Amino acid sequence: MSLTGEPGHGAPGGPGHGGAGGPGNDHTLAGEAGDLPPVEIAPGVLQVDTLLGGWQRMTAGYLVTGPAPVLVETGSQSSVPVLLAALERLGLGPADLAGVAVTHIHLDHAGGVGDVARAFPAATVYVHPRGARHLSDPTRLVSSAARVYGPLLDSLYGRLDPTPAERLHVLEDGAEIRVGPGRTLTAVDSPGHAKHHVGLHDSESGILFAGDAVGVRLPDLGVLRPATPPPDFDLDQAVRSLHAFAARRPRGIALAHYGLLGDPPTLLEEAEATLRAWAETATRAWQEGDDIATALERQFGPDTAGIAPEHREKLEILNGFHSNAAGFRRWLETRNGAGAERATGTAEPVPGS
Repeated sequence: MSLTGEPGHGAPGGPGHGGAGGPGNDHTLAGEAGDLPPVEIAPGVLQVDTLLGGWQRMTAGYLVTGPAPVLVETGSQSSVPVLLAALERLGLGPADLAGVAVTHIHLDHAGGVGDVARAFPAATVYVHPRGARHLSDPTRLVSSAARVYGPLLDSLYGRLDPTPAERLHVLEDGAEIRVGPGRTLTAVDSPGHAKHHVGLHDSESGILFAGDAVGVRLPDLGVLRPATPPPDFDLDQAVRSLHAFAARRPRGIALAHYGLLGDPPTLLEEAEATLRAWAETATRAWQEGDDIATALERQFGPDTAGIAPEHREKLEILNGFHSNAAGFRRWLETRNGAGAERATGTAEPVPGS
């Protein structure tokens, strides 16, 4: 097989999710994926734009090449045609992909897993232990997503087809996925954004695939925003996960939303400071009986002032104030014993980042 990519530069990137609305006028239709070839962001690491909602530079998948190539993130089910076309362009046949790893099971990251597993029957699917059951039987996850998103679920994300249980391999903290001689992806348990979140550190390039644990930073905005959706967000766990990433001393951090970022120590410090600032604002609003989303927007909305409205719309769909506020509210209620019955119930993960 041929695994060639066009050299290029990783763009700053990426967000979490949750918001109403749909693609704006600046998006490139998914059918035009041929105009967006995979980009080599480091030796043996190819970035694929999976064009969520038809928008460029919203969601990325990463192919780590070697004798046993591994795809990190599939994107949503709606992105599967784009993803499969990109992998075919790279020369990957049905027997060539050895593994598919997802950082967590939110639908913009793992919605395409069932489809990709069918297309590549030899690939092992790697997932956090807390996410495996939802990939083998996504009924409750999809039902929860349908309640949250309504018609937007099918128009933007799509759903999630089951993956046979025997194809799944759970990734405990420190587990390794072997890509080739001397090249492994090491799992880094990283809850906080979601309890089923795992980062992956590439031993050869030094890149750490961070999913949404660091936050969202879209290239068209350049603003790092935390991703704190319900039902699993936990501030203390999120901060510990950032520290766990820092302890790995990565040489770069690849966000699902979107792209490769350099200077990991500074980025991780920024991510923690930003997360704590948002949590402080949310906590103060909750204690004073104010609307958390309004307080967050009032405090942090000016960060995107001067940016084109269509780009702000992308961020609000991916990682809106209301979704983040809902995550903070649930965390505050759980931490303070309010709404304990809800917090300990059977709520399933929502589809956002």
